Amino acid sequence: MKKILLLALSLALAPAFCAAGGPPPATQAGIEAKDYKWNAQEGEKIEALKLKGTAKDGKEGYEVCGACHLPSGAGRSDGTFPQLAGQHTTVLIKQMADIRAGLRDNPTMYPFAKELTDAQELANVSAYIESLCIPAVHGMYEGPDAAKQIADGKAMYEKECIECHKANGEGVKDKFYPVLAGQHYKYLLRQMTEIRDGKRRNANPDMVTIIKKYDNAQLIAISAYQSSLVMPGSMCKASVAKPVKKK
Repeated sequence: MKKILLLALSLALAPAFCAAGGPPPATQAGIEAKDYKWNAQEGEKIEALKLKGTAKDGKEGYEVCGACHLPSGAGRSDGTFPQLAGQHTTVLIKQMADIRAGLRDNPTMYPFAKELTDAQELANVSAYIESLCIPAVHGMYEGPDAAKQIADGKAMYEKECIECHKANGEGVKDKFYPVLAGQHYKYLLRQMTEIRDGKRRNANPDMVTIIKKYDNAQLIAISAYQSSLVMPGSMCKASVAKPVKKK
């Protein structure tokens, strides 16, 4: 398989890539456009979903992703780059295909995503990411009112979010509902705010309808709770400190 980029590729190169060849122009007016198809069964996404991806073959392709999302798939705790490890292949394939096709606006990621050679590599990289354990240590809400925010967020989550994202934040693979467990608080808050405000063009319209009624304070609470979710059996095992040998 063609080696697409070295892991050492830095974020400093992203602007240069964008200038050299940015994402295709927006093809939709917005997330509520009548002709927008949130999950149209067509294009590269469908081709990749039909293929069997292999984690072993996807490891090399993931090197370009690891520059931002880290080799572990943990992303950045400040929310600049999301935690990817353990995410459903369906969700990963859809999001990468949408970015490559210009249906999701992400100029930072586009230069890297476009380097994936074809639908098979897209499937392989997604399989590799899904195989990674979910980091237990990640960006959480850290305010002095954390306990209250999480409690308030839990009540709202269980009222309207749990049906799709489930009790442990495991989502639903065949419906493209993402895993939330282990995701960074600041990333969750940013995405929900952008979805509510119509700034994420490839958002699920069902979620747009639900989230529109929440104000900023409520989104903070929901994000605080979501970032506290864990998936038993999918989280990385805590590292055990090795005993220091006496000389």
